Amino acid sequence: MLKERRLAAETVAEALFAAEKAIDAAIISTATLAGLMPATRQTANLSAVVGQDAIMGAIETMQALGVARQNIVATHKSLSVAQRAIGLGAIAFGNMGEKPEEAPAPTGRLGIVAGRAA
Repeated sequence: MLKERRLAAETVAEALFAAEKAIDAAIISTATLAGLMPATRQTANLSAVVGQDAIMGAIETMQALGVARQNIVATHKSLSVAQRAIGLGAIAFGNMGEKPEEAPAPTGRLGIVAGRAA
């Protein structure tokens, strides 16, 4: 039974890591495109109105990819919970190193930060 659970978890983990990698690659490619369009427009001495719709399309795509990345990270967290629930919490999948500790949820308020006085 443990062997089947581990195999299932490995299969899902591989698909998750592939999805995360694909989203990151799409962000990188789209950011390159979004940066190239105004630079090449300027190099060609074209008006700022030329290609404005295309630039906005790339920027909107970046925003959608940011949401996609946020959602795949949430999926990753949910799968980590499921991993522990099926008794595989001690098993590490992937080779990306340790996950960072969860940051506290933002409260919308400023707080006092401990530190040295100047």
